[in-house]
Amino acid sequence: MAPRIGGVRLVHDGWARYLVAEVMQEDGTRLTREMEDHGRAVAVLPYDPERRVATLVSQFRAPVLYSGGPPSHIEVPAGLLDEGASEDEARREALEETGLRLGALDFVASAWSMPGISTERMDLFLAAYGEADRTGSGGGLAAEGEAVAVHEIPLPELAAMGRRGTITDMKSLTLLFALQLRRPDLFEATR
Repeated sequence: MAPRIGGVRLVHDGWARYLVAEVMQEDGTRLTREMEDHGRAVAVLPYDPERRVATLVSQFRAPVLYSGGPPSHIEVPAGLLDEGASEDEARREALEETGLRLGALDFVASAWSMPGISTERMDLFLAAYGEADRTGSGGGLAAEGEAVAVHEIPLPELAAMGRRGTITDMKSLTLLFALQLRRPDLFEATR
């Protein structure tokens, strides 16, 4: 018999839920595993193929600061999947955080972000935009405590940041690498 969840105990219910699961192993052994559960998520890397720039954001991240990192770091727009299709939620997050109205999305993957501890599965997208797609300054939702700074970064510089290890967010690295694989022409030196 394959491993299965024998029962789950809720230990905290807030922005995220924290659970303790009893896992029944194939040999009958019982284990407990802690899990963080806040649902599905989306992330998108908006890029302008004409100007060869991408729009990313930075905001305060308590877990990063607690773990010895900087109080904020560069990352792609992302958020929880509230309701509706993941494509619509990715567009909503990009509009809120960056002020960009995105059209067509290029699906990259649906991946578990931290399978050892979290139930989060994130749908990852690339999205081309043009200057006419900017509808505002972005900056997130003040009511939700988001103080989002918007950064438009030249693609060659973003690639160099990835190589130097200064992009420290996994979803952002994944999307940067996907864009480099799918559109290497955007990272070539201009003539």
